[in-house]
Amino acid sequence: MKNYIFFTLTALTIVFSGCSTKEVFEPKSVEADWDKESSIESDLVDRAYNVALLDNGKVLDKDGVKDITIDEDKRLISESDGWIISASIDGNVSIVSIADSNITKNIDLKNTIAAASIKDNILAVLFANNDMALYDINTKALVLKEQGSKSLAVDMKIVNPYFMKDLVIFSTLDGKIVIINATVKKRLRTVIVSSQDKFNNIIYFNMIDNKIIAATGTKILSLAQKEIRQKYEIRSIIDDDKMLYIATKQGDVISLTPELEVVNKTKFPFAHILGMVSDEEKIYLLEKEEYLIEIDKKTFEYKIYESDFSDGFVFVGDKVFYVDDTKISIK
Repeated sequence: MKNYIFFTLTALTIVFSGCSTKEVFEPKSVEADWDKESSIESDLVDRAYNVALLDNGKVLDKDGVKDITIDEDKRLISESDGWIISASIDGNVSIVSIADSNITKNIDLKNTIAAASIKDNILAVLFANNDMALYDINTKALVLKEQGSKSLAVDMKIVNPYFMKDLVIFSTLDGKIVIINATVKKRLRTVIVSSQDKFNNIIYFNMIDNKIIAATGTKILSLAQKEIRQKYEIRSIIDDDKMLYIATKQGDVISLTPELEVVNKTKFPFAHILGMVSDEEKIYLLEKEEYLIEIDKKTFEYKIYESDFSDGFVFVGDKVFYVDDTKISIK
């Protein structure tokens, strides 16, 4: 498939030094091999926040492969409200119904898109230049546009706009959340999550216990009547609608309340966590050296299993990890 550079997603730094030894995660005790693994029909070749693309052009969401094929000139953007959104580098947007792929909508926005969501007839778009806009997809009319600040470089985990009744909440590329009232067509509030110069886009957003929770790679915000922030170098973050779970670049795994109070914490030295999955009583972490870590949510006691997967794109579905062409289930 054709590859396009939409905007800087990651920075590559080559460091030359006299030492070639790299420390990696080496568990002291390992259980038997994890036996819930299988192959999928094609390799992962790209991913967005809540959806991924296979080499055969098919779409993979949290529930599995969809019978929808993305055009070669387009990049997969998101799954939203029963639709799959993709767009070309110059902003030609395709919106395809998951229920019936023959039902499609198109709108030409003329600019490169970073993220998008849809609710009823309103398409919310975050552009690659950090501008925000709302469009009526029935009339293709611009409803509202807000200018954003430039961002030099971003992490590839770009959060899609979030609809909440009359509100649309944008997670920007420069570490802010912008709250817009779509009915009165007005920006209500802008809140800074983090103010780093680079790689400062929002990588996680959700509403937990009536609180806005947002995170960049270096800071988490909890917003209700007051703003609470905590610093963490985040590699992965999930929630179970009650608690937050983060894995840091230092190998720490931490559970937090929606008020960002630490409940439990453990450390896996030099661990590089590729993704996390939450189950009823446990969380599961996929580690780069081909380990699956199972942690009890209450006690934080854990077991480590050997897994078998190749390097490649990682996508987290519902109770499952996808890595390259491998499916690793936790059920």
